[in-house]
Amino acid sequence: MKKFVKELFIAALLVFIFSNIISWMRQPTLTSTQLPEGTVKLLDGSSYAFKKGKPVVIHFWATWCRVCRLEASNIDHVSKEYDVLTVAVNSGNDREVKAYMQKRGVHFRVLNDTTGEWARHFNVEVFPTTFIYDGEGELKFTEVGYTTTAGLMARLKLLE
Repeated sequence: MKKFVKELFIAALLVFIFSNIISWMRQPTLTSTQLPEGTVKLLDGSSYAFKKGKPVVIHFWATWCRVCRLEASNIDHVSKEYDVLTVAVNSGNDREVKAYMQKRGVHFRVLNDTTGEWARHFNVEVFPTTFIYDGEGELKFTEVGYTTTAGLMARLKLLE
């Protein structure tokens, strides 16, 4: 039994290491590492203003992305404790994105990027992609692909 647990631990560690290497290799190159400024209109009709002072997560996803579906509950959980803006890229009109969210029971903030303009601005080509900014508005982490709730929360706790 000890041998099995040891092998399982080593396998999990290797998966963790390789997934982080792949995420690092696939991260987009940005023209700026500063949190964007301004205000955007959200899916629910409200406005969201980027603000410094606490960590901010910008999460790019799509309704057609299978990995994004798996990760949606993680993002929803994190959004209850931290400032999270999600960007639905090329995922249909507002009604379609709202229906998707309702079906999955998620309630995070959504900017509907119907034209892919935001994704192009951040050079996002792979979904999901997550950017985590510190309280000063400086980019500290970029995650490409599936990210666990624990992984997101740990990164955000480091920035508090």
